[in-house]
Amino acid sequence: MLSLLVRAVRKHGPADALYLDNGSTYRGQALSLACARMGTALLHAKPYDAAARGKMERFWRTLREGCLDHTGSLGSLHDLNVRLWAFLDQHYHRAPHGGLLGKSPQSIYEATPRPVDGFDEQKLRKALTVHARRRVRRDSTLPMEGTDWETDLHFLAGKLVTVSRCLVDPSEPPWIEHEGRVHRLHPVNPKKNAQRQRASSCLDQPHPTRTPFDPPKALLDQALGRKPAHEGDAP
Repeated sequence: MLSLLVRAVRKHGPADALYLDNGSTYRGQALSLACARMGTALLHAKPYDAAARGKMERFWRTLREGCLDHTGSLGSLHDLNVRLWAFLDQHYHRAPHGGLLGKSPQSIYEATPRPVDGFDEQKLRKALTVHARRRVRRDSTLPMEGTDWETDLHFLAGKLVTVSRCLVDPSEPPWIEHEGRVHRLHPVNPKKNAQRQRASSCLDQPHPTRTPFDPPKALLDQALGRKPAHEGDAP
């Protein structure tokens, strides 16, 4: 769904409204956040209201009767897409529609003025960039959308970081920002990661000035008015 949305926005720019069904494919935080950033109103048809999806169902019927029923045997998905685009561009968009009072969708679309908003590829990437908080494991790995990724900043082990990912290109790896610089993550190599030295934590070693935990002695010192003795003090 997001891949299709990216291609549509690159070709036509952000829409004023996006009217979708209630399926799980058309819902999600990434989609709603992207629409909000682009200024697109995200609308969903009312559940159990067949009339609310009348235009969608009528389009599928027209597509099936005018294109899909006449494709025959196809050798690849590319052959189907070529016939689909030919039907849409050469017939559907140019044919008169009763719902448009005899006008074609293409003529209505071209006659509608659209202000220049300066929407470019950078703004598209920003709209489809998601952020998540993750804790870096001791082996410098962290999970993101069901995949384990590794960072070269091994001193971040055990710390919470903000992981970002741009959904314009699903193959693009996520990244984290540290001290104003972007550091790309890479898929975990289990063999190399198993042989890498782990980052040690200060909590793993005894602290030289750590006070021993002795509640009864603390109460006794308070009752006798004695000053608590610190570790390392002379007897």
